[in-house]
Amino acid sequence: MQGGTVLVTGGAGYIGSHAVLALLDAGWSVVVYDNLSTGFTFLVDPRATLVQGEIEDEARMRATLRDHGVVAIMHFAGSIIVPESVSDPLKYYRNNTVASRSLIESAVATGVKHFIFSSTAATYGMPEIVPVAEDMPKLPINPYGTSKLMTEMMLRDVAAAHDFNYCALRYFNVAGADPQGRSGQSTAGATHLIKIAVEAAIGKRDHVTVFGTDYDTPDGTGVRDYIHVSDLAAAHVDALSLLIDRPGDSHTLNAGYGRGYSVLEVLDAVDRVTNLNIERRLAERRPGDSGTLVADNSRILATLPWRPQRADLDGIVKDALAWERKLTDIRP
Repeated sequence: MQGGTVLVTGGAGYIGSHAVLALLDAGWSVVVYDNLSTGFTFLVDPRATLVQGEIEDEARMRATLRDHGVVAIMHFAGSIIVPESVSDPLKYYRNNTVASRSLIESAVATGVKHFIFSSTAATYGMPEIVPVAEDMPKLPINPYGTSKLMTEMMLRDVAAAHDFNYCALRYFNVAGADPQGRSGQSTAGATHLIKIAVEAAIGKRDHVTVFGTDYDTPDGTGVRDYIHVSDLAAAHVDALSLLIDRPGDSHTLNAGYGRGYSVLEVLDAVDRVTNLNIERRLAERRPGDSGTLVADNSRILATLPWRPQRADLDGIVKDALAWERKLTDIRP
């Protein structure tokens, strides 16, 4: 057993549940803190302790941190749908920024010194240079990206004022599922392209909508850097070790592979893996979407021992497809 317990907010959700698996597999004790508004109890590994509650319930949060001897927090809880953030910005500032402020204050009040934050490439907006590096301008074009950037700023300021360090991981497009079939993307109505495509492949949808075919990209569709969720979870465990080993340092790191695929290339991969031809319907761009987002991942490779193990698009699709089929049995 590693020393102490890690509290994982949003640990009953997609990425959070994979981080819980990675922590448990590495020998950590884990408490999942989740309000289950978008999470699922069947995604919580039985080796972890589940506490149902709101992050803003500071009395409950602080009691949980103290009672379980929490030494670090991984913060995944929040709202993540870009178009919704454009139509309902106050929801995103409440669920992401305000809730994060409360959680950081609870951490400081109870002496939790290490904090890993689930940030996003949406903080960059529409970068002029691709691949995009961490020190490039942060000009988010939607409230989702802004809400995450504001939390990064809070973490920076709190680390300067307190005995506290953090790692903000700016995710690019997370996809796939646990190769052992223990977790995967389970949200109904999810907006992730690979999730939607594998739903179509097994008959849960009759088509896939392609939003925007006039971007300045090789085939006109949006290009994204897809990272396997299990690789991403492994990066969190490595980041935790770094924070503990070097308590005076904080880090902001891109989490991606440095290779982009267009929407049509992803759909071609799904067709290859399934031997199907999924119907594609073309539509206008969605508000708040940028044309190309690909990571410069040189900093994370230089900072952590982490190396991608699953950077194969067809493999990512295969894992997502296997989970989608399993999910049909879990929740028909």
